[in-house]
Amino acid sequence: MYILQWSKILILISFLWKAFVVPAFETLHYKVTFPKTKAQLLSTWDLGTVFTFRWVQWEEDFEPYVVVRRNVTRYDKRFVGFGWNKVSHIMELQAQGYEFVVLPSAFVVHMPHSPSFDIFKFRSSSLYRRCLKKLKQEFVQDLITKYGGEHFGDIDLES
Repeated sequence: MYILQWSKILILISFLWKAFVVPAFETLHYKVTFPKTKAQLLSTWDLGTVFTFRWVQWEEDFEPYVVVRRNVTRYDKRFVGFGWNKVSHIMELQAQGYEFVVLPSAFVVHMPHSPSFDIFKFRSSSLYRRCLKKLKQEFVQDLITKYGGEHFGDIDLES
């Protein structure tokens, strides 16, 4: 019984500092039957119905879909609407030492949709973009103060 309890504890501990990345695909079709299994996904991939959704190894402003423990650091309240809400969250998880692990059998399919009002504001308002830039700079400085700068490399705060 003791060994069983200890093994459960070790398994739980191994998941404490992991963020599971869900591979993302997208389709340009508005009416499509979404694949329910990885085999179905691969079939739709072969047909060209779905394709990778902005595949990246890692780059600045990376916003993967992740599965994490419920009690992780919450999204930063400075970023609401469009702009850096997911990026800032991922950056904080990285600074805290989370390991990002791709889930090999899970996936999501992003469907096309109309642009949101917030992205319209971002695209059309230089004031909105300047404010977001200022918030980004403030956020990164806060992370560097809290966790040190070695986690962030050469982040371009001017964009």
